Amino acid sequence: MNPQQKQFASYVVIGLINTLIHGVVFLTLHIGLGLSQAYSNLSAFAVAVSFSFYANARYTFNAKRSWSRYVRFVGFMGLISLAIGYVGDIYQFPALVTWVVFSVISLGCGYLYSKRVIFREDIQ
Repeated sequence: MNPQQKQFASYVVIGLINTLIHGVVFLTLHIGLGLSQAYSNLSAFAVAVSFSFYANARYTFNAKRSWSRYVRFVGFMGLISLAIGYVGDIYQFPALVTWVVFSVISLGCGYLYSKRVIFREDIQ
């Protein structure tokens, strides 16, 4: 396995754990507490993203963790989570569909954004 493949494999493993954390929080807030999908998805994202950011910085990208990188990552991915939750509310998607759609989109977008923007070696 080449370094690029190892990096992506690490990102996927951390992403699976992140997805599990996100799913438990999302379903608890939406089904258990009756919050909207948009707010449940955004809140669940906020919980899971902290784990994901630090784990990926340390294990996947071996990059320095910083407040500014964290804020950029949370801002970008948070907008995606809120938008997908909002679409789920508008079209009344089942909560599981919203969660799965966000998880798939965040895997691809999150990896590319992390690799090319957040954890690039030439930025702080």
